[in-house]
Amino acid sequence: MKRCNQLSSTRLVTRLMCTLLVVAGMSPVVIAQQLTQVSGKVVDAKNNEILAGVTVTAKRSGKSTATSDNGTYAIEVANNDTLVFSYSGYQSQEIGVQHQQVIPVFLQIEIQGLEEVVVTGYSSQRKQDITGSVSVVNMDGVDAIPTGSTLEALQGQASGVNIISSGVPGSAPNLFIRGVSSFGDASPLILVDGIQTDLNNINVNDIASIQVLKDAGAAAIYGVRGANGVIIVTTKRGKTGEPSVSYNAFAGVQLPIPGNPYDIVIDPEGFRTLALIADPNNALFRDGVPDFLYSGPSGSGIAWAGDPQVDPALYRLDKTNPGNSYLIQAVNKQGTNWFQELFNPAVTTNHNLSIGGGTDKSTYLVSLDYMNEQGTLKETYLKRYSGRVNTSFQLSKNIEIGENLTVYYRQSPGFANNNQFSGIAATYALMPLIPTHDIQGNYGGTRAGVNLGSSSNPVAAQERTAINKNNSWNTAGNVYMQISFLSDFKFRTSFGGALTNTYNYAFSDTPYENVQGFLNPNSFSENSSYSARLMWTNTVSYDKLFDRHRIQVVAGSESVENKGRGLSGSRRAYFSTDPDYLTLNTGTENIMNGSTAYENALFSLFARADYSFDDKYLIGGTIRRDGSSLFGPENRYGIFPSVSFGWRLSKENFLTNVSWLNDLKLRGSYGILGSQNNISPENQFDLYGGTLANAYYDIRGTSNSLVQGFVQTQSGNIFTGWERNIVSNIGLDATILSNRFELSAEYYKKSIDGLLFAQTLPGIAGGASPATINVGDIQNTGVDLSATYRDGQPDNLQYSIGANITAYKNIVKHVPDPGYFDAAAHQQLGVLVRNQVGRAVSSFYGYDVIGLFNSADEVEAAPAQDGAAPGRFRYRDVNGDNIISAEDRTFLGSPNPEFTYGINLAAQYKGFDLSTVLYGSQGNEAVNTVPVQTHFFGTYVGAKGNALFNAWTPENQNTTVPKIENQNNFSTAGVFNSYFIEDASYLRMRSLILGYTFASSSFLQRINLQKLRIYLQAANLFTITGYSGLDPELAGSSSSFGIDMGAYPNNQRSFLFGVNISF
Repeated sequence: MKRCNQLSSTRLVTRLMCTLLVVAGMSPVVIAQQLTQVSGKVVDAKNNEILAGVTVTAKRSGKSTATSDNGTYAIEVANNDTLVFSYSGYQSQEIGVQHQQVIPVFLQIEIQGLEEVVVTGYSSQRKQDITGSVSVVNMDGVDAIPTGSTLEALQGQASGVNIISSGVPGSAPNLFIRGVSSFGDASPLILVDGIQTDLNNINVNDIASIQVLKDAGAAAIYGVRGANGVIIVTTKRGKTGEPSVSYNAFAGVQLPIPGNPYDIVIDPEGFRTLALIADPNNALFRDGVPDFLYSGPSGSGIAWAGDPQVDPALYRLDKTNPGNSYLIQAVNKQGTNWFQELFNPAVTTNHNLSIGGGTDKSTYLVSLDYMNEQGTLKETYLKRYSGRVNTSFQLSKNIEIGENLTVYYRQSPGFANNNQFSGIAATYALMPLIPTHDIQGNYGGTRAGVNLGSSSNPVAAQERTAINKNNSWNTAGNVYMQISFLSDFKFRTSFGGALTNTYNYAFSDTPYENVQGFLNPNSFSENSSYSARLMWTNTVSYDKLFDRHRIQVVAGSESVENKGRGLSGSRRAYFSTDPDYLTLNTGTENIMNGSTAYENALFSLFARADYSFDDKYLIGGTIRRDGSSLFGPENRYGIFPSVSFGWRLSKENFLTNVSWLNDLKLRGSYGILGSQNNISPENQFDLYGGTLANAYYDIRGTSNSLVQGFVQTQSGNIFTGWERNIVSNIGLDATILSNRFELSAEYYKKSIDGLLFAQTLPGIAGGASPATINVGDIQNTGVDLSATYRDGQPDNLQYSIGANITAYKNIVKHVPDPGYFDAAAHQQLGVLVRNQVGRAVSSFYGYDVIGLFNSADEVEAAPAQDGAAPGRFRYRDVNGDNIISAEDRTFLGSPNPEFTYGINLAAQYKGFDLSTVLYGSQGNEAVNTVPVQTHFFGTYVGAKGNALFNAWTPENQNTTVPKIENQNNFSTAGVFNSYFIEDASYLRMRSLILGYTFASSSFLQRINLQKLRIYLQAANLFTITGYSGLDPELAGSSSSFGIDMGAYPNNQRSFLFGVNISF
């Protein structure tokens, strides 16, 4: 039995060791502590009013008392204990005893509702003074989502924020604030402790608060960097007091979608029935389901048991010359469920350890984090190691210095998500009679046999990526100094940045088992890059309260420099697939290589002023001047102003006597923002270059007198200017019922002018890439609503109900002639998306199916349509010319939802806590391309869906599934049409948590802890949707999303056990 002595000089180390002993199953015995009588008085920190009935609790022993009528208390506790002072309407305060015998206490009034202080642009304000649109994220809801992506955890936690995620571990989701606002990069600016960096690499346990700036009144101070909104993240910092250690961890398992989610005909006999309807002479099934499939240099075929063609002695796999192989595979008579072969249960673990503390002169916090998120899809994962440290030092009464530093390393294999040629897509494309492995344990596939199609073996495709690695190292941070002077002024300077280094490599082996590509040599590629962003920010702020007036002013300058370089190379034909052998030097064919480089800078001057009178009338204004090297001299500088106002009606005499109303504020804003996200540094220049193929000339005709020439590689444009976002906003904030209920409602209009997009060049321009120019306009209008209700007693039941709704309408207002551009092509269906004036961004565009032809007479009577026949699609004659042609294509739907919503429910009783997070999206459509493969024999040879058992026949005309046939044309699946459009609305329970926190007790004292909480968590318990694919949540680009080509599902259930420990 071990004994832990509580010596002050080794207190922290001892606590760590004691905790480890407890985890290992040992029971430390605590030596009796020397007790000290502590007394004091508790008063209101603002007016020194005596507070009677304040609860005083010893955190370790659990002993408690209360202050008397004169505010005094007395309690006997150990010297290393901590006193907790709690009183309704005031913030709880913890004070370490540390041999003190008299401890006076000054409690601060609890800040809640509109009096909460939040971080905004380069400063902080009371929530009641904010006149712009700012959403404060519910961190309890963010903490509840077990993911390697902090951005994904924000889904449903703030109104006005739309997040579309995938199931790829650690992948960055699509993030739009108040809708899509660009044809290109529409991502918001994300600042972590003032540094622009990737939020996905910050552990949620390290985050203290998140604010979202949504309108010009709040974001205009960031100028061109804030056009798509701003997310401000503040990390946790050390607090005054003895060192405190927190350990947070969870581990669990994620389960793949069960069963047969693509509804594939897995039984080979059932598949044979459908195949023979399409083609009665199908050589694969004409005589039944074969026993074996084989392929050799002289041909391929099918066989039954005993056939000498499938004698195992003939089997030969020659990976160096696959065409010389003789492959034999046994037909899987039960059928291969390719989805379940590719997806498996996956383990996720996370460990976070932080140590913080400080004195009245300095504070510190150090945090270490490890994340290992295995994906349910084979060979997908995220491994992340990160560390963070921040310190602050009060050098004198007026001078403070400090720093923030974050470092991380992450690794993943890389995965081309939502790709019609990916491993996921192959799970609904490859015939179920093909086995995962052949008779010798090598991969099975489409090469050994006949009429098997050309799809890849998804297991082989994914397992071959095990060699691939994407590695990233990142360092981000800053140092700052803040000087207070002349009582009301502060000067702050901050210098920092982010440095990212990447090294990636991938090997593509020859797919010897596939009918396509088996003669292609293997290949290896690798690339590395670095990028650096440096920021220097200087501000002077003034905050003065006199009589009934308050003035807040901040002015400053900011310079940002970005630079980076990258190298890449590839080579083919490797003798060995051993990872230690694979370098660019060991391949046998010529090396293909290249490099990239960029550099740009931004310099800005900005100012903001806010004035309030009597805490009732509020007005604010912002102006920022940005100069960017990304633009030519004609448009290099831009000025971006905003103005905002607020009126706290609850302060007016006609409302002061309304007992249930605590605060009510009307606010509005108008301003202009800019954007430079979608332009490259060289866009302003005409670029020239050349290769041996297009720019060298044998001037003497001797074959060895090459002289370099040049061709234009890019057309530049010096007149390209900023995108302009003109934003107006009106909102209402209220708290009622003794601050228990909070409500915020907003209406906004955002007009984006001069969208940056590549212009169309005439054919005479040759191969030069086009310049980016200002070509289009978009308008977003919408409503943001959020509400929270909290009630209960600290020592009894407490609960909260929160909800937010985001509704917006997106319209393209202008693009150059012909007034649209197309996007998102599918190999079989062609173009899926048209961005056109008067329509939402990323709208789906094709032929509208109004039914199936049921007879030859219907075909004869209908408008002329290529390939029309009974059992095939009948399209709507949109233009009424009695001919179905390209002019009859129309808009079929949009992935933009009518509204999204989040619901957060939480309750605490005694030590128990229960919470849930739900998220929904309503009114959005999706393109499901899976039926192109599974509903039509004429498009692809491969797996088919059970839906075909309800296909059209002369006897079965009450169906939407076309007839089974081996033809593909305009009237089947040869063009994109509404058959592939589905309602993708959904409601998902993202998280359900049940936890228990052990209160201060002898139990915690025995194990030497201040706090211990354990919890069970379930994620994605259900998704309510009418969508037939794996998951209705489909990410993509700004101008084309909501398209399913075999997407990694984000709705897989997971079950976790977690622990939160403080000591």
